[in-house]
Amino acid sequence: MLDIIKYGNFKSLGKQKKKRQIILCHTSREVEEYLASLKFRYNGNYDRIPNYVVTRAGKVLQLLGDSSYTNYFSEENVNRNAIIVSLENLGWLEKKPLTNYYINWKGSIYNQQVYERKWRDFFFWQPYTTSQIETTAELCNQLIESQSLERKFIGHNTKVDGVSRYGGIVSRSNFDSNYTDLNPSFNFEMFTKIIENEQYAQ
Repeated sequence: MLDIIKYGNFKSLGKQKKKRQIILCHTSREVEEYLASLKFRYNGNYDRIPNYVVTRAGKVLQLLGDSSYTNYFSEENVNRNAIIVSLENLGWLEKKPLTNYYINWKGSIYNQQVYERKWRDFFFWQPYTTSQIETTAELCNQLIESQSLERKFIGHNTKVDGVSRYGGIVSRSNFDSNYTDLNPSFNFEMFTKIIENEQYAQ
């Protein structure tokens, strides 16, 4: 059984018992900074709160109940029907000229391994960790069981027309080509195998 840590005292905008989707996205910053921004932005009234955060070390934090939702997306129907799982990841990176490090969108320095692939006008990405992907898949399997969701995963990060009607697991980047999460370093094949193997194990 996955060890899930309840975190914070965040308010939801409403509740919907029957969910249709799990939407995978990422924090675009380190987890400590991300959690602080959720707590303190707009004097504690920030209303784009995910249900779960999965850290790079594979720790799972639950910020909201599974039936709760906020204004994570601009479309209320998407918010009502989804459980949002945000992975700790800086996202796209830029090489700082004449240095051996990279910076993210807000200027934070990153000097570890990068994933190189041109996608949506960017070239460098912070990789997701193996334990993070495995834990996220385990969390999704648990949610599929507890919420009676369809055991399906789109399995790529490109835009899909009508994705809001899809039952199962999707990425935020499936909704719009402006989103860059999940980024290309995500091991979709490994994730899919864990989800599918759970199906065959039952």
